[in-house]
Amino acid sequence: MGERPRVVVSAGASADGKVALARDALLMRPPSSELWAALTPKASEAVDVIDVLRAQYGCNAFLEGSGSLVAEDETSAELPAYDGDVDGLYEHFLPPDIVGQESPPHMWFTVVDSRGRVRWTEKHENWDALVLVSRATPADYLAYLRRERICYLVTGDDHVDLPAAITAMGTELGITCVLSTAGGGLNGALLRADLIDELYVTVLPALIGGLGTPSVADGPPLAIGAPATRLELLSVHADTGGTVRLHYAVPRG
Repeated sequence: MGERPRVVVSAGASADGKVALARDALLMRPPSSELWAALTPKASEAVDVIDVLRAQYGCNAFLEGSGSLVAEDETSAELPAYDGDVDGLYEHFLPPDIVGQESPPHMWFTVVDSRGRVRWTEKHENWDALVLVSRATPADYLAYLRRERICYLVTGDDHVDLPAAITAMGTELGITCVLSTAGGGLNGALLRADLIDELYVTVLPALIGGLGTPSVADGPPLAIGAPATRLELLSVHADTGGTVRLHYAVPRG
């Protein structure tokens, strides 16, 4: 397996580490989007992490989980049944005219979606979607992505193999840095796979609480006796609005 891109996690969190208002409250949709935005004091100084990472690492890919776009209890629109040869669907789909675009300005919006839940309804200049799927992803969904000319990478059998998928983003697309703005589930999976290189946390002056409310990193708990992932503090900044920005590295070796 080749050298993988750097993975940087950026999360806005309450003082008790919550990254959402409730388990099924999608921050990309109102009213949660407005309520979350209201937690940031007007006096706080905004920092665009992607601009920092573009300058430092040439970062050109965002990473999200499908749960940031589709609620767990939401039913996605039904897709037409695919009646062709499915074998070819389970190969990477990377049309040269899309992959070959110059970056910058071209950017990738990457979503982990092994179950085929996201329906893509928006297109933006200089942005293309990239879906990370597995060999268990429904063939109907892969056929849909091909019809819509949405790129995808296939790794893993029953779920996306994150280390292989992140590495493929580098070897197949030339991506050198991935910024995860995902929720706690995907960030927790990145943590357990030892894929996080840096962490930015913007701590907002608010408390949310709630058993089961997503945190910066969720997922399976540590095994008894297993050590926590140690962090090296690179910088800390507190502004007059009460927001604290923390930047950590994950030491290697």
